[in-house]
Amino acid sequence: MPVAAARKPITIRARKERVLVEFPENLLKRADDAARKLDKNRSELIRTAVEQLLEEMEKKRFEQELAAAYTANAPMSREIMEEFVHVDSEGF
Repeated sequence: MPVAAARKPITIRARKERVLVEFPENLLKRADDAARKLDKNRSELIRTAVEQLLEEMEKKRFEQELAAAYTANAPMSREIMEEFVHVDSEGF
């Protein structure tokens, strides 16, 4: 049986757009220093910072939705707990 040829992995590149962002001089210097320490260029540093901020915002939104769901379901959870309270007193 012939051996299948190894396939090259397919890489999809996201389209990039240039943006103009204005920074106060002191902040730009701090960003450039940080980029140098992290062995990144300025663009990589800014993209990483934006990605982290967006992920944190999404995480916070999810946690708020989860908390709201727990609060909304608390009465039902309490009822279920009360139905099974006798099971807790039985030794397994």
